[in-house]
Amino acid sequence: MANRPIHGGNLVWASALAGCPPEEILDFSASINPLGPPESAIAAIVRGLEFLSAYPDPQYSSLRSTLAHSHDLDPDWILPGNGAAELLSWACRDLAARSRVDLATPAFSDYERALRAFGAKIGRFPLSLERGRATLPIPLPTSTDSRGYGLLLNNPHNPTGRLWTREEIVPYLDKFDLIVVDEAFMDFLPPLQEQSVIGMVGEYENLVVLRSLTKFYSLPGLRLGYAVAHPNRLERWQSWRDPWPVNVLAVAAGIAAVGDREFQQRTWDWLRGAKRELYGALQAMDGFEPEWGTANFLLVRTARSSCQLQECLLREEQILIRDCLSFAELGDRYFRIAVRAEAENQRLVEALGRCTKVS
Repeated sequence: MANRPIHGGNLVWASALAGCPPEEILDFSASINPLGPPESAIAAIVRGLEFLSAYPDPQYSSLRSTLAHSHDLDPDWILPGNGAAELLSWACRDLAARSRVDLATPAFSDYERALRAFGAKIGRFPLSLERGRATLPIPLPTSTDSRGYGLLLNNPHNPTGRLWTREEIVPYLDKFDLIVVDEAFMDFLPPLQEQSVIGMVGEYENLVVLRSLTKFYSLPGLRLGYAVAHPNRLERWQSWRDPWPVNVLAVAAGIAAVGDREFQQRTWDWLRGAKRELYGALQAMDGFEPEWGTANFLLVRTARSSCQLQECLLREEQILIRDCLSFAELGDRYFRIAVRAEAENQRLVEALGRCTKVS
């Protein structure tokens, strides 16, 4: 299939293959919360329409205060961005100043794109894909290089969904010159299970945490994320970027969503059961080996070509799954699917059964 997208959620591309309007595609390729957006965020967007004729607050004071309060931090330690993707660019510019930047692979393709854009030397360390808990494959630096080493870590890991504990990350904080932890999917873990290192930024000046507000709250079209790091670092990032990167509607939605405790609890309750059922259904099918993860998606090994399976699902069922060709270590024998509502998950399982019979 020509012009294959490297990200999930490309419904225009998918609809052209499926021969239907984009809104008729059932999208399992983008790991977005199917329960959202929260009504509180939609209401805030409507209220925010009256402010479209004014520029956003360049300091984003209200949003930073809300986010800081949720993490028990001073607002100076928060920097909102035009999605976590924008902040990843500045993180990679910072990382690229190190003698090498290490990644656990397979890794989100935008990591290498952003690092290469700033001329970084990249070290790749493959994560074991065997079943069972895998340790971080990245060795601790022993070099005395004056520029030190950087580490870009995804936790929970995309695409496997594996979660590393704070205790596993601490030794790296003591050895690497700069560590950026992308916690885009951490919100999907309830408070007693999550392993965020945001609470450690005050102790480690070399630590940066990136968070997304669009996956958990189902707002990818608004583009909203934030970085947590030492204020001196965030001031430097601010000097690198254009003014007003976050629009007033995204600010309003973000403030409302972060405070919506009912939506958060409803999401955790839904995900627990829906993921277990989807995992079990796939595990019971011939030719599929799902990997259990902590996020709102499942990585599935397939005995058949994932590209052929993706094409069949689009043309015959109007369902889009995420192939894993952008993860070089995975290739054409893996696909990734978001966990959606129970009825939609069942529709996918049945469609997979039909496509495997004809492939």
